[in-house]
Amino acid sequence: MIQGTSSSVGKSILVTALCRIFAQDGVKVAPFKAQNMALNSFVTRQGGEMGRSQVVQAQAAGVEPAVEMNPILLKPEADSRSQVVVMGKPWKTLSAGKYYRSKQKLWHTAAGALDRLCRDYELIIIEGAGSPAEINLKRDEIVNMHVARYLNAPVLLVGDIDRGGVFASLVGTLSLLDPEEKELTKGFIINKFRGDIKLLEPGLAMLAGLTENRPIVGVIPYIKDLRIAQEDSVFLDSTRSIGSGGMVNICVVRFPHISNYNDVDALTMEDNVRVYYVESVKELGQPDAVILPGTKTTLDDLRWLRSRGLDGAITALVASGKSVAGICGGYQMLGAKVRDRFGVEGRCSEQPGFGLLPVETEFEPEKTTALTRARVLGGEGFLRGLEGAEVEGYEIHMGGCILMDGAGSLLRFENGRLDGSVSVGGRVWGTYLHGIFDTPAFRRAWLRSLGWQGKGSGENLPDFQECEINRLADHVRSNLDMSLLYEIIAL
Repeated sequence: MIQGTSSSVGKSILVTALCRIFAQDGVKVAPFKAQNMALNSFVTRQGGEMGRSQVVQAQAAGVEPAVEMNPILLKPEADSRSQVVVMGKPWKTLSAGKYYRSKQKLWHTAAGALDRLCRDYELIIIEGAGSPAEINLKRDEIVNMHVARYLNAPVLLVGDIDRGGVFASLVGTLSLLDPEEKELTKGFIINKFRGDIKLLEPGLAMLAGLTENRPIVGVIPYIKDLRIAQEDSVFLDSTRSIGSGGMVNICVVRFPHISNYNDVDALTMEDNVRVYYVESVKELGQPDAVILPGTKTTLDDLRWLRSRGLDGAITALVASGKSVAGICGGYQMLGAKVRDRFGVEGRCSEQPGFGLLPVETEFEPEKTTALTRARVLGGEGFLRGLEGAEVEGYEIHMGGCILMDGAGSLLRFENGRLDGSVSVGGRVWGTYLHGIFDTPAFRRAWLRSLGWQGKGSGENLPDFQECEINRLADHVRSNLDMSLLYEIIAL
């Protein structure tokens, strides 16, 4: 089990690396995280929703993602309220207090999922959440030491040296653990190291003396420009711009409840494409295109967008000839109206949208979650010549869009349903299909309509991510004491 001294120390990335390392070594391995809080989610082949990180970890392990790998997913809708997804399906929307009172019931579900994984795999690499030393939450936690004790799993504690205070964090975390939990903690990993390792060595020796000679299993140097899907939007706090820039600049609105922002990852694979995130009109500038991404709370984020004047600024860009694309919640905003008659997002309400697409959104209590393929219906602008081109991705949304008279659809799903909408001229379009940019033909046709002049056929995002996972695994393996690690996990 990989636990950390805090959030964002690199637990998810290290579990991804370890899944690939052990898979390379011929071990049948799978990831597990009992409870994940994230708006970056994915849909399994069976239609279950789970955290994006565990999907990437499953890919690293070379196995099919399954909801057992992330049995409880919390999708925040407000500061103290989340939709609770259990075994891939929406269960309830709960306040923080009510969720904590439900934890023991949910633990039985998580333990059952873990038991099934243990029957099917030789090794489970478990990821914790936050820190095991949150003493105010410890009694009811079901994701850190509770899991380790359940399986008697050896724990490696990870600290982030890049943010400073790593020795105090490691020693302090260990000191707050119960005796049984300390016994399970077999060593440390120091992550995101920069500089000369010799300057660190005196501290490593002192750390061993302060922690009853627990070993340092590895010091992992900071790895630059790693392009693997992140767990949540905390990543965006320190990353406002991605890509090489120059030829085409694409702006993504960072909603307060932005979800599945990794939809734009494939765009940043292309040379001379810069993707940047904005929260204000001042940051918007004069991009070649704007993307309204997914959001967990379309109506609240639409209010937020209006309060900042971004709606008017984006509409003015369209009037000046720029392109706007909306995915899922962003697609809903581009229409004429968004209506929530059932209080799906917390309360019954209705708002006008941008009015840039001839659609209206109606929220429904039942969530659509599906992996799917579709074909482009064609049309004007960048869609000309794409007729019949296949794209694939996944849907995660509650409710749908009703096309108004004369509206043209963007896609036809393999089951015959129509999806999306396109404006006259093709400059404004929207879809519910997450991952639509992953298909090179669609992605590059849109980029060329923005003035991009790249060559070749382009690379599929999954192939690119495979190379990145292998790069990560090689980097981590070369900086871990693998003999000691095998000894700790008794393989």
